Amino acid sequence: MPAGVSAPNALEFLSFTLGQEEYGIDIQKVQELRGYDTVTRIANAPEHIKGVVNLRGIIVPIIDMRIKFNLGTPTYDQFTVVIILNLASRVMGMVVDSVSDVITLTPEQIKPAPEMGAVLGTDYLIGLGTLDERMLILVDIDKLMTSAEMGLIEQTVATL
Repeated sequence: MPAGVSAPNALEFLSFTLGQEEYGIDIQKVQELRGYDTVTRIANAPEHIKGVVNLRGIIVPIIDMRIKFNLGTPTYDQFTVVIILNLASRVMGMVVDSVSDVITLTPEQIKPAPEMGAVLGTDYLIGLGTLDERMLILVDIDKLMTSAEMGLIEQTVATL
């Protein structure tokens, strides 16, 4: 299929990397991409919640997914990206190693995720997207960010 032509029922995902793996999230959940800036740390917040930033008058919690998924010590450089997400009328930022591109997948290119007892529970996975030689771990970002383990965001932001 030529670039820029989408098939009916095709889904678009923003692909990004965490460690050695490539992930994808629904492009419609992405508000913007930003470089990593200094955040205001919140006392007693879990380590993966880096803090908050003021984004045009909105207080946005910033979650470092590399810490959340225990992918080693994160480094912050010119490639580090914060994906600003708009989820169920809440805005939050997600720190990733890098952002690749937008990928269009048809339902046939999305395979169910195997049960692996992985760092990321399969509850949060849409499946595995295959595109030529690439394989993307497709994350249901709404489910992940509103899960009980991320629920601390509600409490953290509510205390501001």
